[in-house]
Amino acid sequence: MSSADDPALRLASARGTTDRLRRANLSAILTLVHRDGALSRAEITRRTGLNRSTVGACVADLVELGLVSESMPENGSRAGRPSPIVSVSSSVVAIAVNPEVDALHIGVVGLGGKVLRRIRLETERTLTVPEVVSRATAGIAGLVSGHERAEHVIGMGVAVPGQVRLSDGQVREATHMGWAEEPLTAMLASATGYRASAANAAILGMRAESVFGAGRGVDDFVYFIGGASGVGGGAVTDGDWVTGAAGYAGEFGHTFVRSGGLECACGANGCLEAEVTQQRLLDAVGLDNAHEDQLADALATSASDAVHRLVHEDLELLSIAVRNAVNVFNPSVVVLGGYLDALYRARRTDDEWDLAKRAIRSARESVRVISAALGRDQLMIGAGELAFAELLDDPASYALAAA
Repeated sequence: MSSADDPALRLASARGTTDRLRRANLSAILTLVHRDGALSRAEITRRTGLNRSTVGACVADLVELGLVSESMPENGSRAGRPSPIVSVSSSVVAIAVNPEVDALHIGVVGLGGKVLRRIRLETERTLTVPEVVSRATAGIAGLVSGHERAEHVIGMGVAVPGQVRLSDGQVREATHMGWAEEPLTAMLASATGYRASAANAAILGMRAESVFGAGRGVDDFVYFIGGASGVGGGAVTDGDWVTGAAGYAGEFGHTFVRSGGLECACGANGCLEAEVTQQRLLDAVGLDNAHEDQLADALATSASDAVHRLVHEDLELLSIAVRNAVNVFNPSVVVLGGYLDALYRARRTDDEWDLAKRAIRSARESVRVISAALGRDQLMIGAGELAFAELLDDPASYALAAA
């Protein structure tokens, strides 16, 4: 008798298919509520195309797993039985870590992309990887202390200002940090006991903006972000994040913008991140790194001719990088974050500073340049998304993690 004729094997195959379908439905519903916020069962049914009984059973499973909760609407305006509201659980959280040249940022991020708590640990110098692990471990312990009963940490996401191999989280190089071939992810996992994943910080910022921010619902956009460690970025084309063969795509900071320019940490000359720096802009208006959120207003209101000249020069150089990105990727939106957004917002009401104005006419016709929507939370939320990825892909596996 062939395996196709064996009733026991056919039953096992049917059960396997049913289980895979159930897991896929759980993933679809949890991801929807995670990204779109609290939704009624009726709205979930409409958006997923599943029938009501399937949605009800899946929501019940997610409630039992502790991943969502249900409540009745406070003011039901429709006649008949109101549809319960499904919300992500406030007890499931992820740890986010972002080492920078001037500080170590650590946060607790909840399902739904909300930064619940965060700290910035100032550093007197650039930290080594063992120092990051030691300080991050202590900082995480402080952030979770007192919340052990109310929260379950699903894992840790690390936003690294450098090249990270996606397959294992190995930091291949982070030139501004002085790191090369460092097992940061493995070291953090060993020290904290949490499952850890890492990726390039700019890619994670783009991921956060794509899911929750300025890139939400946009199929084609490019993303630039500037921080203490330089400039990074990424691209989304036809709804997919462009990562490259090993995860190293999107290094807009190394766009060539000036002949005979300054030497970059990468070894080349005239790169965008060598020519347009956060530190130079902060110094021009008398701000320190801890007050970088005030940079846009300080640049916009400065009466100094030297500041005006610096802004003019930096915008010209940034426009070269934006032009190249528009010509290569043909996006509908260019999203700016960090100090690059501060630079642009300082003068963006002036038509002279259409950053895409020198791009190919057909490519620039419909492109918009906009600010990142998530502000300083971009990297924390992006790192949280990295930590939540496995949970969202297969919520049923959470039963094992929570046991």
